[in-house]
Amino acid sequence: MAEGAGGKGRTTERRIRLSDDLLWGVHPVWESLQREPARFVEITLQRDKRGGRVAEIITMARAAGIKLHLVDDLRCTGEGAGQIRHQGVVARLSERPLVDFALFLDRLRQRLEGGELVRLVACDSLQDPHNLGAIIRSALAAGAAGMLVTRERSAPLGGTAAKASAGAIAHLDICQVGNLVEALKALKKIGFWVFGAVKESAAQNLYDTDLAIPACLVIGGEGPGLRPLVKRQCDLLLSIPMAGGLDSLNSSVAAAVILFEARRQALAATATAAPETSRAAGYSSSPRGSSN
Repeated sequence: MAEGAGGKGRTTERRIRLSDDLLWGVHPVWESLQREPARFVEITLQRDKRGGRVAEIITMARAAGIKLHLVDDLRCTGEGAGQIRHQGVVARLSERPLVDFALFLDRLRQRLEGGELVRLVACDSLQDPHNLGAIIRSALAAGAAGMLVTRERSAPLGGTAAKASAGAIAHLDICQVGNLVEALKALKKIGFWVFGAVKESAAQNLYDTDLAIPACLVIGGEGPGLRPLVKRQCDLLLSIPMAGGLDSLNSSVAAAVILFEARRQALAATATAAPETSRAAGYSSSPRGSSN
């Protein structure tokens, strides 16, 4: 959880553009936190606001692991902003409740035990909501079981992402985690292999990579790509071979290419092929043991 804190003599201000995924006002936010805390992506509070309900909002947000911003000045912008009386509290909600990581992990474990070739997507600090929504759409269409997103430095799972997903956000399990490195470690413990999408020449060609195994694809943020500690958790780094002199694709396009290649391989795999056989044949030299 992030709690904004201005230094001595420094004033923090946050401007929030009005959108359909916002909820404001002390009582509406308090009531919704009581009923559906899993839908809250973040809450911004003006530091000078006091009262029992405001204190309860902070307590509930901390208990639920919701991102919390404390600022000195909070302003809404955009059409109709002049009519808004936010009372120093503005929350952003997801289109559907986010899934707790423990429950997310348990659901995946059950599917693995049932012999499924489960696929996941993890977004490492992806900050463009249009890209995030497009990846959600591709993930659902390619048969992914769910998605991990980071709590910090990540685009909000609000109206823009929902619109870009063309409704897919309502049908895919999405889990927001505070520590992606630890989440990837937990996924590997239950049987997943982690593949990092990069544009490095030393990375393995996507089309030479066996993805017909329980796989988690990690997509990095626009520009910087995968963070070093996240990259270290990848069992294999892969890249998409390209023509035309380009060295990289938009993150959502890259995710779609890899996800549908994984789906193609899964469809081509024989019904009797065991995931363990595929893993032993293709990844016997994996450096997994040294990445934990």
